[in-house]
Amino acid sequence: MEGASKPDEEIALKPKMTLVNGITVIVGSIIGSGIFVSPAGVLMHTGSVNVSLLVWTISGVFSMIGAYCYAELGTMIRKSGADYAYIMETFGPFLAFIRLWIECMIVRPCSQAIVALTFSVYVMKPFFPECQPPEDAARLLAVCCICVLTFVNCYDVKWATRVQDVFTYAKLLALFIIIAAGGYQLAQGHTEHFSFINTKSEVTSLALSFYSGLFAYNGWNYLNFIIEELKDPVRNLPLAIAISCTLVTVVYVLTNVAFYTTLSPAELLGSEAVAVSFANRLFGPFAWTIPVFVALSTFGAVNGILLTSSRLFYSGACHGQMPQILTMIQAQRVTPAPAVLVMALLSMLYLTVSDIFALINYVGFATWLSIGVSVLCVPWLRWTHPELERPIKVNLIWPIIYLLATIFVTAVPMVASPVETGIGMLMILTSVPVYLVFIYWKNKPLWFHKATNSITITLQQLLVVVGKAKTASL
Repeated sequence: MEGASKPDEEIALKPKMTLVNGITVIVGSIIGSGIFVSPAGVLMHTGSVNVSLLVWTISGVFSMIGAYCYAELGTMIRKSGADYAYIMETFGPFLAFIRLWIECMIVRPCSQAIVALTFSVYVMKPFFPECQPPEDAARLLAVCCICVLTFVNCYDVKWATRVQDVFTYAKLLALFIIIAAGGYQLAQGHTEHFSFINTKSEVTSLALSFYSGLFAYNGWNYLNFIIEELKDPVRNLPLAIAISCTLVTVVYVLTNVAFYTTLSPAELLGSEAVAVSFANRLFGPFAWTIPVFVALSTFGAVNGILLTSSRLFYSGACHGQMPQILTMIQAQRVTPAPAVLVMALLSMLYLTVSDIFALINYVGFATWLSIGVSVLCVPWLRWTHPELERPIKVNLIWPIIYLLATIFVTAVPMVASPVETGIGMLMILTSVPVYLVFIYWKNKPLWFHKATNSITITLQQLLVVVGKAKTASL
C-alpha cells in the first residue's frame, strides 16, 4: 500500500497547478460580473465615452503595476495568503489581522454572494424576458451554485482548477463574440458615440470612475493566495500575471468599444444589463445566448473566489489568527475542506441580507488601501531586509507609482462620500476587539481552552480532517 510505504509523508497542500491553471485562475477571477456592470459606473462619473475608455485602459495598467509588485513579494515570501502573508511578515500580526478580518469576514463572502446572485439572475433571465426574475428564486439558485462549487473544491483541487479552466474559456468566448460584433459595427462606420462631449472635470468624479473601473479588475492578486499549490512559482507566477493582466485589459477595452458602437451613452446608462441590451440590438433571435454566457462567466468567478479565499482562511489559521480547525486538510482528498466550507457558509449568510451591495461599497476603499499597504512592503523590505532572496526584483519606481495612485483612488472618494467611508471605518474597527480578546489576550481561562478544543476535535472527526502533521501520527 502506498500509504504504508510512506509513513512519514506530510499531509499538506501540493503544487498541482500549471501555468495555464494559473492564468485561468487570474482571468477567471477578474472576469466575473464587473465587465457587465461597471461600464455604466465608469461612464456615469466620466461623462464621455472617450474618457471612460481611457479610465478602463489606465485601470488595467494600474492593476498590472500592482501585480508586478506582487510578483516580487510572491516569489520572496512563498506562503499562501498573499497580501495577508506579506503584511504579516513586514508589519506584524495586528495590521495583518485587520486585513484578514476585512477580507475574510466581509469583502470575499459578500463578493461571492453578489456574483452568485448575478449568476442566478442571468440563468433565469431567458425565462423572464419582460421582467426581473423572482428574488427568492434567484437567492435559492445562488445557494445551489455555491453548494455545487463547495463540493467541487472540497473534493479535489484538480476538479476546481478544471472548472476554472472550462468556464474561463466560456466567458472569454462570450466576450470575443461581443468584440467581434463590435468590430463589424466599426467596419460599418458606427463611430458616432466616440467623443469627449460632456466630459466631467471634477477630480472627485474622476476618482470615483476609477473606483468602478478597478472593481472590474479586482482579482488580479488571487493567484498569490494559492502560490504553495503552483508549480515552479518563480517562472509561472510572473508569467501568469503578465499574460492574464494584459489579456484582460485588451478584452475589457475592446468590449467597451463594442458596446459604444451600438449603444448610446444614454442607453448604456439606462440599461440594467449592458450585455443583454447590446445582444438584443444585434443578435435578434440569438440574443438569449449572451445571458447564458454571462451566467457561465459568473459561475467561473464564484469558483475562483471560493478556490482562493479558502486559502486565505487557511493561511490566517496557520498564523494562529483564525480557529485551528481551518489549518486542517481533508485526509483523503488533501483539500482545505474546513476553510472552503466556512467561506461557503459566510457567503450564504450574506445572501440573506437585502443590501449586500452597500456592504461592498463601504469596504471597497479599505480593500484598495490594504493592497496599497501590501505594495508598500516592497520598498519597506528592501530597506529593512536587503538580505532576503528576491528571484524577481522590480524597479522601485513601480511601487512608488502604485502607492501614489492608491492614495488618489482611496483618499478622494473618502472626501466625496464621507458617510460611506465612516461606516466602512466602523466595520474595520470591529476587528480590534476581536483581535484583543482572541489573539492578543494569552492568559485565557481553562474553561475557554477546553471548550475550543472540544469543538475543534468534534469538527475534526466530523470532517475527517488532519493538521499539517505526519501521517504516522494518525
